Order: sequence, then structure tokens, then C-alpha cells
Amino acid sequence: MKQEFNINEYIEKIKHSDVYFHTFINKESLAAGVLVLQPGERDTQEPHESDELYFILKGDGFLKIKDTDHSVSENKMYFVGKNIEHFFHGNSKELVVLYFFGGPDS
Repeated sequence: MKQEFNINEYIEKIKHSDVYFHTFINKESLAAGVLVLQPGERDTQEPHESDELYFILKGDGFLKIKDTDHSVSENKMYFVGKNIEHFFHGNSKELVVLYFFGGPDS
């Protein structure tokens, strides 16, 4: 398995594709990827079957977890438990987020 990952490479691929995220590690015990949302772009993700961490690389906006909006900004990290409804919204700048699942990206 690959040991080193260039996040900027994945961000550029996303910008030239029709998807807004890319999972670059997807193992039984761990998944990791990057998400890029442009202002006004909709985050369509559904609740996941694993706990998840989000680390904000750049951008602004909100992460709605259940019924609560959390303001997002660079270098903040957020935990979302498995099967909990959540999504990013309201960003006025490009939002770039690393994500990590405590299991496969399903």
C-alpha cells in the first residue's frame, strides 16, 4: 500500500472532476480523504457507518451535526459519531477538509 500522499494532487483532481471528494485510503480499519466544496456547492453526504473526524485545511462555513451548526475555520477538527446526520454548508470561500473514518468509507 502507498505510504505517502500528496493532498494537493487530490485537490486538483477534484477541481477538474464532477465529484467534490476523494477517498485516498480505504481499508477495513481506516479511511481517509479530502473534500473540496466551492461556495454554493451542496454537500450531499449521508450518515456513515463509522465514526468520523474532519480537519479543516482552509475555508469557512458551517458543519451541521444533528440540529447544531458548528462554525468551521482553518485548523479546527470535528468529531461526528457513526450514523449521525451531518453536512457542510454556508461557505463563502473554497472549503477544503481532510476526513478520517474509523473503518472503511461505505
